[in-house]
Amino acid sequence: MNELTKAEEQVMQYVWKLEKAFLKDIVDQFPEPKPAYTTISTVVRVLVRKKYLNFETYGKVRQYSPAVSKDVYFQRHMKQVIGSFFNGSVSKFTSFFTDHEDMNVTELEKIKQMIEEKINTLKEKND
Repeated sequence: MNELTKAEEQVMQYVWKLEKAFLKDIVDQFPEPKPAYTTISTVVRVLVRKKYLNFETYGKVRQYSPAVSKDVYFQRHMKQVIGSFFNGSVSKFTSFFTDHEDMNVTELEKIKQMIEEKINTLKEKND
């Protein structure tokens, strides 16, 4: 799956939010000053070519919908970040995150609880 540019990712964020959208709907999501309609149209065409968007044609207009879910995209993107910056080590990523972010005890406890739940789930699967 090809990586997205910032402009492509921004359009995808709006399409994920809308679920189904005509080009006008996507353009309307942008804050002022809005980019040119033709600029967004070009980005959308690229996203169709990259297979991130599907479309249905109604006369002369197309309604777009995500071909890739936000979760799938985020998961692949995070794997690339962890692979590129942390040599594929999730523990190095976690260490970096906990060392460099202002996390309070509540947030750390929540992360600890999620990890403990995942460990218990994996242990139950292996039994």
